[in-house]
Amino acid sequence: MLAQLWKYNRFSILFIFIGLLFYWNFAYTLERIDFFKMISLWTALFIVSYKLIQFNPKNWKLLAIAALLFRVVFLFAIPNLSQDFYRFIWDGRMILEGFNPYLSLPEIWTAQGNAPIAQAQELYNGMGELNGHHYTNYPPMSQLCYFIAALFASKSILGSAMVFRVLIILADVGTFYFGRKLLLALKIPKNRIFWYILNPFIIIEFAGNLHFEAVMVFFIIWSLYLLQKGYWYWAAMVLGLSVSVKLIPLLFLPLFFQKFAFVDSEDSKRLSWVKGVPKLIGFYGLVLGVVLLTFAPFLSEQFLHNYKRTITLWFQTFEFNASIYFIVRWIGYQIVGWNVIETAGKILPLITISILVGLTFLRKNRTMPQLITGMLIGICIYYFLSTTIHPWYIAVPLSICVFTNYKFPIAWSFVIIFSYTAYIDPSFKENLWMVGLEYLVVFGAFIWEVYQNTKSTNLKTINA
Repeated sequence: MLAQLWKYNRFSILFIFIGLLFYWNFAYTLERIDFFKMISLWTALFIVSYKLIQFNPKNWKLLAIAALLFRVVFLFAIPNLSQDFYRFIWDGRMILEGFNPYLSLPEIWTAQGNAPIAQAQELYNGMGELNGHHYTNYPPMSQLCYFIAALFASKSILGSAMVFRVLIILADVGTFYFGRKLLLALKIPKNRIFWYILNPFIIIEFAGNLHFEAVMVFFIIWSLYLLQKGYWYWAAMVLGLSVSVKLIPLLFLPLFFQKFAFVDSEDSKRLSWVKGVPKLIGFYGLVLGVVLLTFAPFLSEQFLHNYKRTITLWFQTFEFNASIYFIVRWIGYQIVGWNVIETAGKILPLITISILVGLTFLRKNRTMPQLITGMLIGICIYYFLSTTIHPWYIAVPLSICVFTNYKFPIAWSFVIIFSYTAYIDPSFKENLWMVGLEYLVVFGAFIWEVYQNTKSTNLKTINA
């Protein structure tokens, strides 16, 4: 049997073995200041994934095993590209000891020397002064994952990282399972799920760097599958869980309006208020109800103050790997002579909301393919206008594009590596030439695909 497997899949097995070596190298030997090595491994891994998918268009089991093995390689590794997991461990251990993580700062506990958790100083040093200086902004479902790690490894950083990794791998397995089922329901080739599952960016940022967007994506895809099957109430509750992992899916809520309001047929131009609106209200109510329910154990006046403060800082203070905002910032320097982030951080979200409203009412979002495409465009517009885009954020548009006619997020997932050039400088200084190159590729691919898809749609309309 092994001989037959080798005979028919020897090139695939060879590429899997090469991929395992490269991922091991990435996980255990790479330092983030070594950008040349990083981008070399990154490029090689993208080639490996492309070749595996190319060689095995129908052998989903082999591709699934490869995707799992590539993740398991990271099991005993400490993340080398991100420090955030130290804060995850801190929050989880605080909850385990009975403390509300939203109400205190790591820097205060360590300065006083009376932190109630093990390895407090080591965790604070690991997360960095900037992280330790701000209140946590991770929602309750993320905090639940951190708490689970604290239950199993309350005194071991590596043990906590391993628990995180298991949870994230399980989330990716769930995304794979429901993603294939959703593709089948939409009559799209099931093999497309490997654009996401075998993407080195996803494997490295999630299984490697331990970002819990993996769990958020799992809930989004599961919710869309349930909605496609007609279980809108379960879809709403699962989407609420997604929001409670990361707040980003809140942006999608307006786009569901037409999906519920137009219930007669795709071509109907009449809103079915009697049938659709009560269901729409129920959908929104369940989503927000689940979110409030998960936040309930932490709610207090101090929590609301701290959380609002953290969110405001995110929009009006932090800046990294931005696109349109960096242009706005440059113009601001030319006109007023200083950084206009505080003003831009207030205006750009309003522009995003206006565009989302436009997508809600001026674009068709009645069928599932239309809705998912609207979600993709909406989240990308938000990111294009944001002041801060960390690499792992791109997982959302990447996961959604699998179910659409757009592929530009795949290109984005490759060129996002350019943002890591900021770590070459010990003082963490972004290379704006690299950021410019990244977005030149992204916007070029985006505009080209919008043109091609619009042209294709117009031709179908004319022929019809």
